[in-house]
Amino acid sequence: MDILSSDNTGVIEQLRAVQGNPVRLLRTAHALLGNWLAVMSSFGAESALLLAFVAEAERTMKVLFLNTGKHFPQTLAYRRELADVLGLSNVEDIGPSSGQVSDRDPTGELWAFDPDACCNLRKVEPLNVASLPYEALVTGRKRGQAATRAAMDIVENRGDGQIRINPLAFWSAQDIAAEMQRRALPPHPLVAEGYLSIGCAPCTRPVGGHEDARSGRWSGLNKTECGIHVTG
Repeated sequence: MDILSSDNTGVIEQLRAVQGNPVRLLRTAHALLGNWLAVMSSFGAESALLLAFVAEAERTMKVLFLNTGKHFPQTLAYRRELADVLGLSNVEDIGPSSGQVSDRDPTGELWAFDPDACCNLRKVEPLNVASLPYEALVTGRKRGQAATRAAMDIVENRGDGQIRINPLAFWSAQDIAAEMQRRALPPHPLVAEGYLSIGCAPCTRPVGGHEDARSGRWSGLNKTECGIHVTG
C-alpha cells in the first residue's frame, strides 16, 4: 500500500473497531499497514506477553529493540531468548552510532549528570531515525504503569501524524502476570529481584510493594519518561 496521508482517520477507525482483542488488533494493523508497521519492545519485565501476541498475529512483523549500550546483561540475554522461544524472525537492534557516543558521552557517565541528554542520545534520536519509515508503532505501555500514562488510549493519533497502538493499555499487572503464566512465557530474570520496569542499568532500581512499577526508573530525579513516547 502507499504510505498513509496525513488523514489517517479511516485506518484509526478500523483499528479501534477491533481494539478489544490484542491479536486481532495486531493482525488488522498488519493487514492495513504491512511494512509501514513496527513493534517497539524493551524486552523488559512485561514484554513477553505483547511479543507473544505479535508472534500469534504475524511472526515476521518488524520488532525494534533499542540497544542503548547501557542495558543489564540479563536484558540482552532475554532479548535473544524471547525471540527464539516465540519464533520472531524480524527483530532489529537499533541504537546510537559509536561516533555519536564518542563525541557526546566519551566517559559513559552522561546519565549521572544529564539523564535527559543521555536518553536523547541513546534512545530518542536513534528511535526517531529508525521509526521514520513507519506510519504506526506498537508499544507495550499500560495505563497502570505511571500517572503519565493514566489517560492513554489503545489506539492513539499523535500530534506528529504517527499512530501509536498500545494493545495492553487497559491490562493490569495482575492480568499480564496471569496470562504470561497461562502461556508459560519465560519471565525477565530481574523481575524476581524486584525490578518491575526495566530500563538502562545505571538508572533503574528495584521497587517496593507500595510503589508503582516505574518508580524505580530515574529514582530521585524529576523524570518519569525517556522521551520516546512524548510529542511536542
